[in-house]
Amino acid sequence: MVSWKFRLGERSWNGVAILTRDCDPVLTRSSLPGNPNDSQARYIEAAVNGVLIASLYLPNANPQPGPKFDYKLAWFERLIDHGKELIKAGVPVVLAGDYNVVPTVQDIYPTRSLDKNALIQPQSRQAYARLLSQGWTDALRKLQPEGSLWTFWDYEHNRWPLDKGMRLDHFLLSPSVCDRLVQGGVDRWVRGEENASDHAPAWIVLND
Repeated sequence: MVSWKFRLGERSWNGVAILTRDCDPVLTRSSLPGNPNDSQARYIEAAVNGVLIASLYLPNANPQPGPKFDYKLAWFERLIDHGKELIKAGVPVVLAGDYNVVPTVQDIYPTRSLDKNALIQPQSRQAYARLLSQGWTDALRKLQPEGSLWTFWDYEHNRWPLDKGMRLDHFLLSPSVCDRLVQGGVDRWVRGEENASDHAPAWIVLND
């Protein structure tokens, strides 16, 4: 049986959650450390069967430049700092969620129309790369190193029917859990359902 275990949200706005089946997770954080005045619902963390699971939702930050983009970069810095502490602790960790970052050029369809979009700015990509450099493994790219791996198709400009997508949703694995990755993917078909989200569900499987 699957049920809500921990969720954190803002009405009609941001939200993150962790669901479990047949176990009792332990909530470890309901916000990202580094700014006690930040009340946006963007980070939750719990211990689940010996693995620390974080559900996160990085700011979109459009339009940029401006205060929204500044907030995104500041939030990213806090995530990088927290990620460093998690790596140092040596525990199994999965940082999962919508990062609102297209990491590389292979993670978006060929276009120049989004050159000013916050999702692909050098600062956003550099922050993601700095996080990875701590020792995290991008799970979906480990399973599929090359080619398109879209998780998002905008509703504008007919991008779903034309398969003009991008990869925004990522699972980052700490070194102590990386070898347990056995499977993962994106359920593209969900994006084609009526009234679907512009994101398709991404998933991974870890062995015991």
